[in-house]
Amino acid sequence: MKILVATDKPFAAVAVNGIKEVVESAGIELALLEKYGEKSKLLDAVKDIDGLIVRSDIIDAEVLNAAKQLKVVVRAGAGYDNIDLATATANGVCVMNTPGQNSNAVAELVFGMAVMMARNLYNGTSGTELKGKKLGIHAFGQVGRNVARIAKGFGMEVFAFDPYCPASVMEAEGVKPITDINELYSTCQYVSLHIPATNETKKSIDYNLLKQMPKGAMLINTARKEVINEEELVKIMDERPDFRYVSDITPDNASVFAEKFTGRYFFTPKKMGAQTAEANINAGIAAAKQSVGFLKEGIDKFKVNK
Repeated sequence: MKILVATDKPFAAVAVNGIKEVVESAGIELALLEKYGEKSKLLDAVKDIDGLIVRSDIIDAEVLNAAKQLKVVVRAGAGYDNIDLATATANGVCVMNTPGQNSNAVAELVFGMAVMMARNLYNGTSGTELKGKKLGIHAFGQVGRNVARIAKGFGMEVFAFDPYCPASVMEAEGVKPITDINELYSTCQYVSLHIPATNETKKSIDYNLLKQMPKGAMLINTARKEVINEEELVKIMDERPDFRYVSDITPDNASVFAEKFTGRYFFTPKKMGAQTAEANINAGIAAAKQSVGFLKEGIDKFKVNK
């Protein structure tokens, strides 16, 4: 059997060493394809593999159809919208993610960006504190729970909306559950997004939601840019000079922000929520263990396709 680690944006060397140890100690061959650039190299590399470990690499129908022996794909991270689940299912391929491995890293970035914006990008003027402010967490998964933990350290009042999470789970974390999404946005000056990009959520963060946020609003996006209705976000920022936006991914209309909203936004140059040494290692080794577990014993605990 053979597992391929295909990462155009490579794991740290220490993570690769950990992956290698897990895979080879199980008697499975490990292949490594890093910084491959051209899709043709990936298509060639998947021809004889049984398992595939990726990060943000696009695993579409062409790649899956080229991998005739493939049995499992593991995305080292929580999001998996870079993988064609329908084709994987049709081809009998199990797709898994590694939930929770990057969650603290992403949560810390939420507050790194929030503090920076609350202090006016450290431009020398007086800013505001997070203490005593109301924070709304939109989706209370692993990242959302870490955001809540850190927020309490800042002395924030924490609310959360997640129709898939029981209120008792939120309450156990000292978080006030909200059952109406409009109430979350109308209550909280700060809202942190942790929803996946699905047909249901794409462009769902729109004018009607954002206009309800209190004065001094800040929207924090460490999820996906696709969940934002970018045109309507620009509209609310045009109407409300108090509205601020920080994002762990540059929107398609970034030039509009640069032209019109200086000092009221911040975008990372690339998605950086999981870009810590610890998260890199955790996610990579988890992906290796899950790949081996599936190939050796059929364990599919974190399977995300049908």
